[in-house]
Amino acid sequence: MRRHNLYAALMLAAVGYGCAKGPSASNPTTDVAKLSEAAPTYAETITAEDLSKHLHIIASDEYEGRNTGDKGQKMAAEYIAREFREDGLMGPVKANTANPYYQTFDLEKSTWGEGHITIGNEKYLMMQDFFPFGSSPFTTEQAVQAVYAADADKVTADASGKIVVTLLASPDEIQTKMRPFSAAAEKAGAKGVAFVLPADAYRAMAERFSHRLKQPSVSQKGKGNQGSATLFTTPTVGAALLGTTPEKLQQTAQNASTASFTPASDIRILMGRTTEPLSTENVLGYMEGTDKKDEVVVVTAHYDHVGIDEEAEGGDKIYNGANDDGSGTVAVIEMAEAFAQAKKAGYGPRRSVLFMTVTGEEKGLLGSEYYSENPIFPLENTVADVNIDMIGRMDYEHEKTNDSNYIYVIGADKLSSELHQINEEMNEKYVNLKLDYTFNDENDPNRFYYRSDHYNFAKHGIPIVFYFNGVHDDYHQPGDEPDKIIYPYAEKVARLAFHVAWELANRENRIVVDSNKK
Repeated sequence: MRRHNLYAALMLAAVGYGCAKGPSASNPTTDVAKLSEAAPTYAETITAEDLSKHLHIIASDEYEGRNTGDKGQKMAAEYIAREFREDGLMGPVKANTANPYYQTFDLEKSTWGEGHITIGNEKYLMMQDFFPFGSSPFTTEQAVQAVYAADADKVTADASGKIVVTLLASPDEIQTKMRPFSAAAEKAGAKGVAFVLPADAYRAMAERFSHRLKQPSVSQKGKGNQGSATLFTTPTVGAALLGTTPEKLQQTAQNASTASFTPASDIRILMGRTTEPLSTENVLGYMEGTDKKDEVVVVTAHYDHVGIDEEAEGGDKIYNGANDDGSGTVAVIEMAEAFAQAKKAGYGPRRSVLFMTVTGEEKGLLGSEYYSENPIFPLENTVADVNIDMIGRMDYEHEKTNDSNYIYVIGADKLSSELHQINEEMNEKYVNLKLDYTFNDENDPNRFYYRSDHYNFAKHGIPIVFYFNGVHDDYHQPGDEPDKIIYPYAEKVARLAFHVAWELANRENRIVVDSNKK
């Protein structure tokens, strides 16, 4: 188009706009029908190209795997905050005058120190004769009694204050026994569980995990040593705890359910830990609503990953976390931009929307837990959480048919039948993904409902929907790279999340909380 014709067209458009007196930033519409009609226009601004652009930055080697509290995580926080600021979103954290987009808090970084088990005159060393996982209630040396239990349901109140010892016939039993034993020990008030492995299995497991145990663990401040301990021991240590010999222990291992022991009476355990504070931040971008601004819709993804492993096999030691959860992070960035463009045109949300990328998910959902315990906006005013964690890759099941037109939907019906219905309607109307509810089954052993940031909202009674593409070979591996993302697929999921958030923000009535499923 020639320049003078373009000028004339713009003038005509302006005159038409003035006559129509349509919505504007200073005169936003609150009409549900008009807002619904406008939704596709802004959903289309979420593009595969833009998702790729953002992800190739935050999942690049320069960002060093975005490990919580480390340089790369800080770089990603700056990038996300800058995007929110440039889109015109507000930084809502009044307590942080330096950067109101940051909800800054201290975690606790811990490393294993000196450790041993003494039984009578014998001393067994941590990392040699036994190795620990998780918490340690034995940060100072303590006397403790042992009690034997063949199965988790045999752990009774008698185990309170004691260390529960159980036998594993093979490493495969770790998968079936570890979680129920740990839960039973916590319930009974036990100090911990010692899993006794066969000698060859212990050597293989110790070799596999020794370098991981040297890496720091991260927890909420003051909570790092809460809970019971988990130990894996050699047959020698196990036999000493149970007052028998390794030979007799091996004989009884195959008939563990009927075995009985008289545990040693002089047991002392030390599993020392060294701790230091670790500063990190959730990144928040806030868009104030119009006539229902006191109610808030939250959109979340975690932007941390697991950093660098210098002892990783192969040449690549940087765990870039493109799918986990760079993909969700860039979807939130794109959704925020789409809402911002709508607001500038007079189609801003009726309810307020908080776009929040959280830290510390890989360390135990720590960033979302911190927000849920220190909310910037009251939880009773929080309508729902739309959580995106891993989109744009195919999992094992869908790789078989090369089908990327799906998304696992988790949790939408757990607290609100309306949220489930909205998700189905938005998908049918705009996106047409196959909604897969496999992992929404309360009996699914993966328990993904409890394993991403939405759960810290759900446990407070806030409805959630969680979008997830499932697990693949690059999950928590250096191969989780941005070039492996199927960006048109990620685009479709991000647009579905956008439409659901748009509907939640603009419908006349707040969604009901009418169920309490597991």
